[in-house]
Amino acid sequence: MGMGKAGLALIAAGWAAMVGAQEQPPAHILPPPLVATAQPEETRRLADGGLSIEHDRPAAALLAEHRRLAAALAAVRPQRAGTVEAFVVVAALDSDPVFAREAREAARVLTRRYGADGHAIVLAGPDGRGAAPLPMGSPQSLAAALARMAEVMDPAEDVLVLYTTSHGAPFGIVYNDGDRGFGAIGPARLWTMLSELGIANRLILVSACYAGQFVPMLQSPATAIVTASAADRTSFGCQADSDWTFFGDALVNHALRRPEALAAAAARAQAEIAGWEKQGRLDPSLPQVSIGAQATRWLAALEVRLPPAGAPVGRPATSVLAELGNR
Repeated sequence: MGMGKAGLALIAAGWAAMVGAQEQPPAHILPPPLVATAQPEETRRLADGGLSIEHDRPAAALLAEHRRLAAALAAVRPQRAGTVEAFVVVAALDSDPVFAREAREAARVLTRRYGADGHAIVLAGPDGRGAAPLPMGSPQSLAAALARMAEVMDPAEDVLVLYTTSHGAPFGIVYNDGDRGFGAIGPARLWTMLSELGIANRLILVSACYAGQFVPMLQSPATAIVTASAADRTSFGCQADSDWTFFGDALVNHALRRPEALAAAAARAQAEIAGWEKQGRLDPSLPQVSIGAQATRWLAALEVRLPPAGAPVGRPATSVLAELGNR
């Protein structure tokens, strides 16, 4: 059956409205299914299994998402034999726009710092400011990105650099895409993925509340891990209008832009965060650092060619301190 111009115009208008809406991060309105009502031990079990619930997504949106992720995976270049190279995965796992903005810039900083051009995947939904569409961060897309990196890197010499930014809970990293995607990635789930993929050399940076819970499970002689907080502490700076969390601003936007070793950069970030928290009369988040003995060797290989210092960008995380002072 044919369709008149009026009908075609309505379809075009509806599609344009949907695309325009997708440029804005979806809001959180409903409580997450299962997680909101489950007992703590059940929630942790689900998170350690990589819980993910998707619903009410239009078919066209699913296809577009599939194409974005497939393009990002295909664009990663294989490693060069005999050279220690970094492969960077950055994932914003919550649709609050601060995480998408942090992920985008963190990917630029880490890619530049570790010479990972052609070896980076960024998973981040809309940032609320019209940035180019990227594949969204979710448990499934993160698993696919890690699998792709394992496919093209040499586990004997190359290094995975993983940065995740999201809300956190006592059971792990929270995945929440408005009211259409819910889930979590617990420490056991991340450890299982990396172990099954054979990725031993890894720098893991976790920006989330309670992120320290990932340290006991993931630390190893070949692993370096820095987290935004201790296992029983919250972290700060995740206001929707911010460009950085406290952790992202201190570690990535400031410390890792400097040509200094990871250990020194992490210590610098710890001190800066402690100062901000003291200024805001906030409970200390106590960022955690663990650098294995074997990790110091591949870090030395990567850090021998660090680029010159770069300038911080974006709205500082400390802008929230002025707001706290006015309350």
